Amino acid sequence: MLHTFFVAYPRFVRFSWGVGSSAYQTEGAWDRDGKGMSIWDVFSHRQGKVQHNETGDSSCDGYYKVKDDIALMKELKLSHYRFSISWPRILPTGIKCKMGIKYYDDLINVLLENKMTPIVTLYHWDLPQTLQEKFGGWQNISMIGYFSDFAGLCFERFGNRVKHWITFSHPWSVAVEGYETGKHAPGMQMKGSGAYRAAHHIIKAHARVWHMYDSQWRSKQKGIVGISLTADWGEPVDILDQKDVEAAERYVQFSLGWFASPIFNGDYPQVMKDFITKKSAQQGLTTSRLPTFSSQEKSYIKGTSDFLGIGHFTTRYVTQKNIPAINSPSFYSDRDLAELVDPQWPDPGSEWLYAVPWGFRRLLNFVKTQYGNPMIYVTENGITIKDGVNVRSYTAWSLLDKFEWEDGYSERFGLYYVDFRNKNKPRYPKASVQYYKKIIIITSHLLE
Repeated sequence: MLHTFFVAYPRFVRFSWGVGSSAYQTEGAWDRDGKGMSIWDVFSHRQGKVQHNETGDSSCDGYYKVKDDIALMKELKLSHYRFSISWPRILPTGIKCKMGIKYYDDLINVLLENKMTPIVTLYHWDLPQTLQEKFGGWQNISMIGYFSDFAGLCFERFGNRVKHWITFSHPWSVAVEGYETGKHAPGMQMKGSGAYRAAHHIIKAHARVWHMYDSQWRSKQKGIVGISLTADWGEPVDILDQKDVEAAERYVQFSLGWFASPIFNGDYPQVMKDFITKKSAQQGLTTSRLPTFSSQEKSYIKGTSDFLGIGHFTTRYVTQKNIPAINSPSFYSDRDLAELVDPQWPDPGSEWLYAVPWGFRRLLNFVKTQYGNPMIYVTENGITIKDGVNVRSYTAWSLLDKFEWEDGYSERFGLYYVDFRNKNKPRYPKASVQYYKKIIIITSHLLE
């Protein structure tokens, strides 16, 4: 019976090691068992949008390999698994899909049978295509209500076993790459306004869902709800140059702070408000392109996260750069900065990713200072530190090689290599499997 899977302690008693994935990147079965179309199904099928015109149609076939993949996690001695629920798989047209719900029921049950905690993301970028077509997706305030309905269904059906919920995974990418640059689905290029509008609605949707859980479900289900934010570190090129110091802070505030500041402090970072207002005025606009929260909304949004998920991959050196306002408005020009990398940094092979452990340490201390030392779950990559930062878990990204958005299958983040040319999608352990397993075993003994 379902109640036998009840998890008594939603906050990890000891440090928890895990792996992560997302629905579109791993599940495949894009049109099976009643699943509806997502914006990524449509976007990846457009010629030229993804490298080599690859899609996530079948990806790792994770939809059919639940027990096999959980066996891999068990071999790694993991404590938790972070995955996302595909909105169009369980609510393809606003009507519940029984097969989609059963898939996640089975996944959660098998995890718990194997003594692994499910950490569930509600939105990892796969908006139902019908909501994009009818309303313009996250440009429309109506998404708040639709997302709340979807979240409510998830709490109702899975909340008796799931005690750790993430509302949004990396909304920065949803806003900027979905509605500013168009690199990601739905591929809209609304420069200078689209990203800010999308983010505004996402923040409100997050708060609505947190309050819904708090008022309707928390007392019965004893779970916690947070958000996972992209958080790269910005280091001043010249630490003695005040302009570089301020530019580096803007770099962090225009990414992490954009979402974390309203949720933890009640409003957008002051530097975002100042710079976007200034740029908007220079462009002849009478109001800022950055939307504003009413006083009631600020109070409603503040404090709506029981933990902060951090997805961290890299660091940049940052310097002041004055970008003329006569250029067309854009998120990037609003920041007045330039990004650089140190050629001495280890390069794992991805053009944007450099391994800079000290940058993550500084980022975590920034979070501790700026947002009142919240409970942190490292939801993608990262390291732990000894600075009194309240880090509770680490999630390696990712269990399997998978569809990497606009890069298709050209980048491989998995602990396990997936042979995508083989119709059976076999998994093969990389050297990182034994390395990660060794870390888990050693640290578990140290913490006992």
